[in-house]
Amino acid sequence: MNKAILLGTTGLAAAFAMLAIGFAAGKTGTASDDPPRPQIVAEAGLDRGKVEQIVRDYLLANPEVMLEVQTALEDKQKQELQLAALKVIDDSKNEIFNSVHDGVVGNPNGKITIVEFYDYNCGFCKRALQDMVDLTKSNPDLRFVLKEFPILGPDSQKAHMVSQAFLKLMPDKYGEFHNALLGGQGRATEESAIRLAVSLGANEAQLRDAMNDPQIRETFASTYELANRLSITGTPSYVVGKEVVYGALGRDVLAERIAEATACLEASC
Repeated sequence: MNKAILLGTTGLAAAFAMLAIGFAAGKTGTASDDPPRPQIVAEAGLDRGKVEQIVRDYLLANPEVMLEVQTALEDKQKQELQLAALKVIDDSKNEIFNSVHDGVVGNPNGKITIVEFYDYNCGFCKRALQDMVDLTKSNPDLRFVLKEFPILGPDSQKAHMVSQAFLKLMPDKYGEFHNALLGGQGRATEESAIRLAVSLGANEAQLRDAMNDPQIRETFASTYELANRLSITGTPSYVVGKEVVYGALGRDVLAERIAEATACLEASC
C-alpha cells in the first residue's frame, strides 16, 4: 500500500511539473496542445530545473493539493466504472437478476432485487451476512439473489459445487444452507458443506451425483465472465438497481442503494 501511494504521489508530482512547464511555455508564446518538449522549453528561455523546484516547493508547502487531485482522480475512475457497468446491467438483466442457477432469499417475488457475488470463504462476506438477514427482514418486498462466485481457491470451488448441487435438490432449504455455511466457523470445504447438506436432509449419494453435473462449472464460468464485465474483482460485491456496489460497505449503504432503486422503480426511470 505504501509503495502504491508513493508511486501515485510521484506520478502526480511529475504531472504537476509538466503542467507548470507547459503553462510557462504557453505564457512565452508556445501555441501547441502537445506536452512541452525539452527543446521547446529551452527555446522559451525556461530553466526546467527551476520550474520543477518551484513545483516541488509549492507541493511541499501545500501537500493537501496532492490529496485533492488524488481524490478527484479516484472519483472520476469510479464514475467511469459505473457508466461501463450500467451498460452491462442493461444488456445482461436476465443473467444478472434472473438466472435459474442462483439461490434467492427474502421475497422471491419482491419488486426490488439485490444481487450479491460471494465466496463461502470470504471473511468480508461472512461479516456481511447479517446485513442480508436484516435487510430481508426489514423489507418484505426485497428479493436477494445469491450469485456464487468461488474465487478463493480449491476449497471454495468444492464448497460451492456442493452448494449448487444442494440448490438443485432442495431449493426450499437453500437459504438455510447458505446462512449456516457462510456463517459457520472455520474454512468451508467440500466435506463441511456435505455434512451440513446431509444434516438438512439431503441424500449424500444423490448430492455427490448432482455435484458431477457439468452445468455447475459452466455456471461458475459464466459468473466469472459476468463479474469481469462488471469490473468485479472481489467479494462481496452487489448489483442494486442500475448500480454496482463494490465491497462490504455495510447495511446502511446497501439500504440507501435499495431506497434509490425503489424510488427509481416507482418513477419508471
